[in-house]
Amino acid sequence: MKAKLFHIWCLISTSALVISTTVFVGFIIVKGAPTLSTTLYFGDTSPIDGMLGLAPIWDGIWPACMGTLTVVTGALALALLPGISTGIWLATAKPSKFKTLLELGIVILAGIPSILMGLFGFTLILFLRNQLLPSANTCLLLSAACLAILIIPYLTVTTRSALLALPTSLTLGAYCAGMTPWQTLRYVLLPQAKPGIISGIMLSIGRAAEDTAVIMLTGAVANAGLPGGIFERFEAIPFTIFYFSAQYQSNAELDMAFGASLSLLCFTAIIFSSAHILGRR
Repeated sequence: MKAKLFHIWCLISTSALVISTTVFVGFIIVKGAPTLSTTLYFGDTSPIDGMLGLAPIWDGIWPACMGTLTVVTGALALALLPGISTGIWLATAKPSKFKTLLELGIVILAGIPSILMGLFGFTLILFLRNQLLPSANTCLLLSAACLAILIIPYLTVTTRSALLALPTSLTLGAYCAGMTPWQTLRYVLLPQAKPGIISGIMLSIGRAAEDTAVIMLTGAVANAGLPGGIFERFEAIPFTIFYFSAQYQSNAELDMAFGASLSLLCFTAIIFSSAHILGRR
């Protein structure tokens, strides 16, 4: 009887999750699909001139798209090496107190809310402004650095899991063939774990692209135009959605928020689908 009730409860919970997700995604698609056009991305500016930066874009979300792409690329460039390297070390190092403390730190860092990471970046700028650099200000580099700290645990955990999931026979076979530990890692283990590592990278990209709290406090603004440099402020799709949905003055601005939401939803869907396909392969 208890098993039957538990099965029914699981079925109800799963159905509720699927229905709520379908309703949410369907609502975004219904509201956002009619707005998808060159006007949504470039406003009254020529698409060619807008993409090449020859003319300013005042009523489109193309600068926000490029800002999101730039800050995510910067965050990934900063987080890729330390995240994957830490995951490799955790998977191959012998047990020790330092390893235990590092694993605990990764778990704690993975559970930190993004708003706290944004406050950390904002506080860092205030400290630098008062103590070392009076001209320090929020910028794209600060947002990328804070997002990098936010996604490092994802890279570390997925890399570690991908390596630990490999059969022990691969390592033993490599050692029997006369390979050194470095050669075993380089030529045997990492190529086999590559799909899992790439999946972690894709998930990290999606996590960084959809975050609003971090960039809102560290450099994102409403009308900055195309990214002008790593020390300049920028636009981003999540902040654009927040800005227009919270302070819209007309239906056109609200429609722009729905269009930006659908654009971000499609971007993250492509990222997560790619990660799923790579993981299955």
